[in-house]
Amino acid sequence: MTLTTSGSLESLLTELADDGRLVHVERIPARPARHAPLAQPLRGPAADLVPSGGLWSHQAEAIDHLRAGRSVAVATGTASGKSLCYQLPIVEAITTGPAPATALAMFPTKALAQDQLRALTDLGAPGVVAVTYDGDTSPEARAWARTHANVVLTNPDMLHAGILPHHGRWATFLRRLRFVVIDELHVLRGVFGTHVAHLLRRLRRLCELYGSSPTFVFCSATIGEPGRLAGTLCGLDVAEVLDDGSPRGERTVALLDPPVLDVVTGVRSSGHAEAASVMADLVRRGHRSLAFSRSRTGTELLAADVKARLDADLADAVRPYRGGYLATERREIEAALFSGELRGVVATTALELGVDIGGLDACVLDGYPGTIASLWQQVGRAGRDQQSSVAVLVAGDDQLDRWFMTHPRELFVRPPEPAVVNPSNPEILAPHLACAAYEKPLVRTDGRFWGELLDDGVRDLVLRDRLRIRHDRHGDPRAVWAGRGWPSHGVGLRSGSAREVRIATPDGRLVGLVDEARAHSLVHPGAIYLHQGKVWRVDRLDLDDLAAIVVPDPGDTYTQARTDVAVEILRTDARRQVGAAELSLGRVRIRSQVVGYQRKDVRTRDVIETVELDLPPTTLDTRGFWYTLAPSILAEAGVAPGAVPGTLHAAEHAAISLLPLFTICDRWDVGGVSTALQADTGLPTVVIHDGYPGGTGIAELGYEAADRHLPATLELLDACGCADGCPSCVQSPKCGNGNEPLDKHGAIALLRRVLDS
Repeated sequence: MTLTTSGSLESLLTELADDGRLVHVERIPARPARHAPLAQPLRGPAADLVPSGGLWSHQAEAIDHLRAGRSVAVATGTASGKSLCYQLPIVEAITTGPAPATALAMFPTKALAQDQLRALTDLGAPGVVAVTYDGDTSPEARAWARTHANVVLTNPDMLHAGILPHHGRWATFLRRLRFVVIDELHVLRGVFGTHVAHLLRRLRRLCELYGSSPTFVFCSATIGEPGRLAGTLCGLDVAEVLDDGSPRGERTVALLDPPVLDVVTGVRSSGHAEAASVMADLVRRGHRSLAFSRSRTGTELLAADVKARLDADLADAVRPYRGGYLATERREIEAALFSGELRGVVATTALELGVDIGGLDACVLDGYPGTIASLWQQVGRAGRDQQSSVAVLVAGDDQLDRWFMTHPRELFVRPPEPAVVNPSNPEILAPHLACAAYEKPLVRTDGRFWGELLDDGVRDLVLRDRLRIRHDRHGDPRAVWAGRGWPSHGVGLRSGSAREVRIATPDGRLVGLVDEARAHSLVHPGAIYLHQGKVWRVDRLDLDDLAAIVVPDPGDTYTQARTDVAVEILRTDARRQVGAAELSLGRVRIRSQVVGYQRKDVRTRDVIETVELDLPPTTLDTRGFWYTLAPSILAEAGVAPGAVPGTLHAAEHAAISLLPLFTICDRWDVGGVSTALQADTGLPTVVIHDGYPGGTGIAELGYEAADRHLPATLELLDACGCADGCPSCVQSPKCGNGNEPLDKHGAIALLRRVLDS
């Protein structure tokens, strides 16, 4: 194995290769820039902002589209100057247009909006007044922004609840609106993306009211079919810009597979410990580094482990960063990171996005992040100044990680997955139509924004007394808001829940926040909760007051919730054969109840105690796809009747774990239920369903991809060398039954029989 990265980075990789932990090293060579001229030169101050070497080819292509009034999706690599694609047209429109112009830019995180504010301010363009407008903005600053700003940097939540319901105050800004920027397109998927699709339709509708028709620009990491996703989000035709003309330094990506400790059980050394070791070594060698963890809890644990491996002076230069921190905590960490005071940061995807952190030499990925798009977004955080950089992907225990460790080239040649949204989801459509009616009564011509969905959505809201039909002076019907207050305050964009549970100490000190939909599983009584490296135990959960009261905990244990789940098939919309199994697609109802939890030892993962809980059940109406199997197929596969539940359960876990190979989703976005005799089908059945009310489009993609999905699932199970099933093949960290029963060999035999047909 030849390593070409210079200096101590090469030395580190050589050490990892020598002890056998590296299974693959991919060298991505440096590339030169490719430049291109604009169709027409920029005017005014914007012309002075063109880099001295000229525009890269993709920047020129995107700017030509935008200046011609065509909406565009720019999907190029990290550090490829996507921001300049919209900054220059915005500056030109504001400073040289025949009429005053404004621009609205939306970012999925506050950190990214703050970063872009710094970038715009550094341009120093005369006449450009840019501000951030988010939940941390004071009332006085908000009033000033409405009056003086011509570039507003915000997030979808603030546009939804703070701007559109009060559009009268923004009339001048909306009347002048020329450009709408949507950054980090690739995160606008699933339930969040579906909400944003309706949010952008509401924005376009109000712009039309005030006489403007803005051009949209979407920026994204590499994803499949970005123009199609962007077009679905805004309801317009969107051109694609995909050919990246930016230069890049040499990049080395190494895949580290923790060694097997027990060949019978398949247990490997901890991937988290391996990631902490690599991160600590990088910091010790003087490299500014960023590590990514897939969960909030994992972020806290990994940061603590890294700090424990370093001397005190270096340990103080390593911090965790994740969602749920208070605004003051986030700002402090961001400032220390940008200034270079911090040598290492362990983050969730809150720092995966395009925050411009120059000078980073290395990234450590604590587990495969779930999608090819996220992988390259995280890897691209290092080397943004075109220096040589290293990224180390440390495999976790789960099935996707194992699949890529045995198919390493797939990470570098596999096309990026497409992302999906589902604007027809009635659970998301109806609340946004209510918001739209509050903003301006709905009329028949609003069908140009929502199509045939408008009539059904309005009818549903009228029947629920949320809207009322009134007639104007011409006798034409209008749907008007019939409720109290602002309907936007009851609609959460990111979790399906508009309310948050406060996590606080007995004396009322706020520790953190968690959305209501996740409270049962994350902050149930007795749950262990981590925040800023501190460990807390939930003393009580008050669902009426939306409060979880926590007390300090020694931190030597963690908890895993146990859940009872049942499924009801409500409607079948499609059906087809996949081998010897029948595959169906339709509406399902999932009833779940957190019935207890296990307390486990942090070091050994042994179960210390099992505690029963009495929490109310929850119901989820969503979309799913399901396999039904004739009993004869199971018999022919050699699966005895008593082994059927474990066989189906193991196949369900493995199939869910590999679903992200075929769509941009996380396995936490989907759920599953398997049963030896499903009441509605009368047959052994495996159901895989969307994790959100009404569905997000994942079920449809899973149904379409089944002919590739099932063979990949069988291949995963066949390749795992454990004896009876392990976290790398059939065990799942989200299983509410504690991964019981599971029959790996039965699942292999069954899938072979199904696919042999």
